[in-house]
Amino acid sequence: MRMEIEMLARWTALAAVALLATACVNPSSTAGSATPSATTASSGPKRIGFFGFAKANSFAAATFAGVEEYARANGATAEFLDPNFDAQAQVRQLQDAVTARRFDVFVVQANDGAAVVPAIRSAVQAGISVVVHFTPVGTRYDTAQPQVDGTITLIDPPALNGEGLGRLAVQACESKKLNPCEVGYLEGLKALPLDNARTQAAVGVLEAAPGVEVKARLEGGYTQESGRKAMQDVLQKDPGIDVIIGASQAILGAEAVAKGKDIMYVANGASRQTVKAVQEGRWYAAYYLPVKTLGAKAAELGLNKALGEQVPDTNVMTDVEPGTSMGTKDALAQVTGEYDE
Repeated sequence: MRMEIEMLARWTALAAVALLATACVNPSSTAGSATPSATTASSGPKRIGFFGFAKANSFAAATFAGVEEYARANGATAEFLDPNFDAQAQVRQLQDAVTARRFDVFVVQANDGAAVVPAIRSAVQAGISVVVHFTPVGTRYDTAQPQVDGTITLIDPPALNGEGLGRLAVQACESKKLNPCEVGYLEGLKALPLDNARTQAAVGVLEAAPGVEVKARLEGGYTQESGRKAMQDVLQKDPGIDVIIGASQAILGAEAVAKGKDIMYVANGASRQTVKAVQEGRWYAAYYLPVKTLGAKAAELGLNKALGEQVPDTNVMTDVEPGTSMGTKDALAQVTGEYDE
């Protein structure tokens, strides 16, 4: 009888241990379950993965400078993953980072907003805080609202950006009372859906304006060299062009080619050189965004969410420093710019 009692006690103890072990298993780590939460991915400093357009792009580099600075000041780390404007390379980088659970926060400048959607969904399901930066993730380019549930946006919708560029060009034409006013648009990269949406919106504004003629539309890219080449083509076909719109890097190249010509420039960018050119009257205006500040803001939103804090899911870039985005000389009077081309 005593032996039976001892055996019963032993089996009871073993059952209790088994029950405790079962209760301690993380449900997300069992077979067939979802990917484990990223809250367990890093027991040390929080880690931010910045999936920027390209390291060679001054806009993306300035954004990362803001991300990295905020991360360092708040006990986190940041890393730039460079797809060099290759949309599919960026998708692979995102997928690999989710699988490896390398980061607690993603800040994503999507080269192709539709292509990255599955990878972004996977990141959210893995518990990673995802900040959609500058351009939308999804198929709509006219809204700042998140198109993937669980993400945070901090963007400047390309369609609204394009409309702003178009309005600035129309103002440039009106400032000199030109009728007709010949406008050339140096598009970004035709392979990028966000650039196509921006171009369509800008051209729509231009074509609706009385007396404005869109004389040239060609790829201007995001470097001074691509801007120089595009401007050479414009002047060969339309030497009397009055206004040129393009990325600030391309406009710097275009200006060098068109020295001595009475052309008004409308730039899409916010470098110190861009701001100075507008303040000096060399360029008519720039669509301005405080790029480094916005990088820091993205890091702040992502880290706060990763730490369990409540953050707004929809954030519009032009609200960060209101009144400067439509950057004529007066609007940029007190602005210096936050990076160099």
